[in-house]
Amino acid sequence: MSTTWVPGADDSGFGADNLPYGVFVRGGAAPRVGVRIGDHILDLAGALGEPEFFADSLNPFMARGSTAWRSTRSKAAGMLAADAARPQAEPHLVPLAETRLLPPFTVGDYVDFYSSLEHATNVGRMFRPGEEPLNPNWRHLPVAYHGRAGTVVPSGTDIVRPCGQRRGDTGEPVFGPSTRLDIEAELGFVVGTGTSLGRSVPTDAFAEHVFGVVVVNDWSARDIQAWEYVPLGPFQGKSFATSVSPWVVPLDALGAARFAGREQVPAPLPYLHRGADWGLDLAMEVRVNNELVSRPPYAAMYWTPDQMLAHLTCNGASLRTGDLYASGTVSGARPDQRGSLLELTWNGAEPLELDFGRRGFLLDGDTVAISATARGMGGGTISLGEVRGTVVPGNC
Repeated sequence: MSTTWVPGADDSGFGADNLPYGVFVRGGAAPRVGVRIGDHILDLAGALGEPEFFADSLNPFMARGSTAWRSTRSKAAGMLAADAARPQAEPHLVPLAETRLLPPFTVGDYVDFYSSLEHATNVGRMFRPGEEPLNPNWRHLPVAYHGRAGTVVPSGTDIVRPCGQRRGDTGEPVFGPSTRLDIEAELGFVVGTGTSLGRSVPTDAFAEHVFGVVVVNDWSARDIQAWEYVPLGPFQGKSFATSVSPWVVPLDALGAARFAGREQVPAPLPYLHRGADWGLDLAMEVRVNNELVSRPPYAAMYWTPDQMLAHLTCNGASLRTGDLYASGTVSGARPDQRGSLLELTWNGAEPLELDFGRRGFLLDGDTVAISATARGMGGGTISLGEVRGTVVPGNC
């Protein structure tokens, strides 16, 4: 296991084999870029002095490309792991408790996929009973929709219950606050280097364009979504808020979590053939008001992130630094592995009996926290952090 001289860091999930990136402010100082190590942040602006780290976003650094990403990670790891480098690094170590975290990157575009076979099957059975749960295209391409970059918010942001149009009790349309507010436990992928319009990204170039990952909660108003989604798909039921965790875990930290991914039948078209092993064995947990309600396994996902990126760009759509695309709800085969309340309660028909009360969907005041962990390159466990949000009343 990789070790560090920073006290307590080795067993924190944020050791020397993780080093996720974030943006922080301390006191009245200007924002800076750093990497988390235990309960501290290594201030990269002070430690390395490069101009991209005197910034309020990771975007300038991410735009430098994969060679710079790997070089910086190697330098930071060396400073934190080697006792000889301690005098150089320690003056730039900032206690996390003395900082305020900012959104880690400026979001360009946001795309949300629908990559879990179990989630898609469950949803199909609920909304199309008696029919084949998967649409004919589902096993041939990673289905997705375009979301709103402007409503991607950092962890800790309150979530205002959305207002919208939905089907009333007697079938007529009504307007008001959503009564079926839900969550979706997801993994997000942050684009570092962009592409020009008209160029596609093959699966084997995934790691040259994607900088790292974040934990995502794609909040969903199921009643608004159910009324609007035919024929063009999600809109108002999805666009009001998407929360992301404050730390971007670099792809290089996830090497021990990689595997080939699950079998795909039928075999996808050639442009979706996997260029490398980018299935990810991550353990996720969903808590409502601090009570564990689900453990979604990311290893169960059908489509892998390199395939998602290849499909996203196959028509020549360009990438920009800071683009975010998410996996879609992560769900496993067991009932306790479902990554949304929609599935956990079977569209509210089977409410959860929790210590604080019964829940079909979220009530005002409920706090949802989604976290993820993985095996680290040093053999221990690394943390991807947590994304958290509390529901507050709407303004209808």
